[in-house]
Amino acid sequence: MAAPRTLLRSLNVIALLGVCGVLAMAFGLQFALHELPCPLCLLQRAAFIAVGIGFLLNIRFGSSSAHYGAILVSAVAGAAMSLRQVLLHIVPGTGEYGSALFGLHLYTWGFVAFAATILYVAVLLFLEARAARLAAGPRDGVISSAISWLFVILVAANLVSVLLECGVGPCDDDPTYYHWLGKP
Repeated sequence: MAAPRTLLRSLNVIALLGVCGVLAMAFGLQFALHELPCPLCLLQRAAFIAVGIGFLLNIRFGSSSAHYGAILVSAVAGAAMSLRQVLLHIVPGTGEYGSALFGLHLYTWGFVAFAATILYVAVLLFLEARAARLAAGPRDGVISSAISWLFVILVAANLVSVLLECGVGPCDDDPTYYHWLGKP
């Protein structure tokens, strides 16, 4: 019966690695393309961080319906924010925000990723229902610990970036420079 628990834990680790990939890509493109994230983009990153925290909790403390619930609520909120941004730019002539990646803007990819997360968690919940309830055992493997720390570092880097961009006040609708670093 330990095999289903190991499989579920591995699937949570893979999901957290995916969240790390999304955050790292968005953070990397921010600097590579010199495009500051807009307020809706920052909210979508926060939703991805909340999704990642849910997976991290499952990895560190064992799977829980409360953790999955937090992931689902975060993913639904993130999907709503992404869809809002897609709808802002769907009408021809309204412009778009940021560069496209493989023909779609990051907010569109965000919507796809949040929808995929919702479906992924639904599958995990089906698997969870079939798995036997085992006593919590040790939860620290080298790979899961490394991915957990990668997630924590990416969250910290994103928080520093937001503080540099927005300061402690509201973010600009169309940011062009980092407020705490001064105008270029």
